[in-house]
Amino acid sequence: MNHKTIPIKPINENDFVPDKMEEECGVFAVYSKEQVPAIAYMAYCGLFALQHRGQESAGISIGNFGHLETVKGMGLVNEVFNPDQLASKIGNAIIGHVRYSTTGSSVLANAQPLFAQSVLGAIALAHNGNLVNAHSLRRELELDGAIFQTSSDTEVILNLLAKRGWMGLEQAIHDTCNTIRGAYALVMLIGNKLIAVRDPLGIRPLCYGKMRDSDTYVFASESCALDIVGAELVRDVEPGEMIVIDGNGLHSSRYTKETRRASCSFEYIYFSRPDSHLDGLDVYNIRQEAGKALYTQSPVDADVVIGVPDSGVVAAIGYSEVSGIPYAMGLVRSKYMGRSFILPNQSMREQAVKLKLNPLKQVIKDKRVILVDDSLVRGTTAKKLVRLLRDAGAKEVHFRLASPMVRSECFFGVDISSKEELIASKMNCDEICQEINADSLDFLSLDNQRRILGSDQFCDGCFTASYPIAHIERE
Repeated sequence: MNHKTIPIKPINENDFVPDKMEEECGVFAVYSKEQVPAIAYMAYCGLFALQHRGQESAGISIGNFGHLETVKGMGLVNEVFNPDQLASKIGNAIIGHVRYSTTGSSVLANAQPLFAQSVLGAIALAHNGNLVNAHSLRRELELDGAIFQTSSDTEVILNLLAKRGWMGLEQAIHDTCNTIRGAYALVMLIGNKLIAVRDPLGIRPLCYGKMRDSDTYVFASESCALDIVGAELVRDVEPGEMIVIDGNGLHSSRYTKETRRASCSFEYIYFSRPDSHLDGLDVYNIRQEAGKALYTQSPVDADVVIGVPDSGVVAAIGYSEVSGIPYAMGLVRSKYMGRSFILPNQSMREQAVKLKLNPLKQVIKDKRVILVDDSLVRGTTAKKLVRLLRDAGAKEVHFRLASPMVRSECFFGVDISSKEELIASKMNCDEICQEINADSLDFLSLDNQRRILGSDQFCDGCFTASYPIAHIERE
């Protein structure tokens, strides 16, 4: 009998153009005056806690009193690193990064931390965010003789910093930060110093804590990573602040006179883990309050409230609490789908949503269902979810979104680069409701969102097309 092997091309999950704003990146760092035998494993655990912020690549740079070693690769944290091998790596400082590409392609060369030699010494740099003037700065640097090894805007920061090394470390960083524009949370190792910097508006989050039993400092994009390694949160790095830690302790300075704040509102809606604490606010509480406000704003008679796992669940619980309509787990999410999977033909690709979510028919059948999710971006998954619930026997499906309508692109580290891909830029609420075949649809109002967040000092450009930074370069 003849046997024929048919090659099947692995299809990345992202090839399906997810109906979500994809996370940007996550950074993590540790500094101690003494060698820490388990420092690489600490970074492994910290990055594991930040895995939701980037799944394309992971990397660490270990500092041993000025000597740097970098390990990075494509894939998830547990695919790139072997914990047993990390146990043999010692040092007194480390920075780490998980990446989702927003500027620059998904290739190993763009994996971070990035490394360079300069008059300041060896530099290892990790960056969460996106620059809005990277293209013009890159052209200027190239005209001045710089040769770029990557397509990442992080290398622009690295080149600017190295070029300004003659100014001295702190002034070089201050001057670089006043040259770049956009969103950035940076951690870097230069010599035997750890430096952490947050952009002037605080668009991207960054916090730090201390280990309970030592003078070891830990920095992370989210406080959940501090919890994982046993560090106690001290505070958030302030917008426009630079923190330098070395053998003499911690030193803080400001490099800008900017007083506005514009933290990304989507950090609370979707990006961050619900167990994180950002800029004085608990992510869980914000999502729960959004769900409560949704019911007050848009009540509906129904039999059950369900949330889309995972980011819609907390808002669904809030909706249930205020409405008195019972909450139930109506959708089961696969824990083991992984980062990529094999789909040889189009008909199988169309079933992709079922690989992630499966309805519990005993919860849904013959019920009027309120389906709560964090946001609706492109509309493709929403339509499939409504169909899933109807196929499972739902009598009615009422869709509620715990954020306003996403009408505009993001330039600050999120993968929404074109308005054309956003369903709310082309349709109003009634038209979207008809398109996804729901019985009713509503979005959290912008006023309610601002009330829940406590101020209007947040970036909500993806909802309003009003951005906190002017003169944005478009590719």
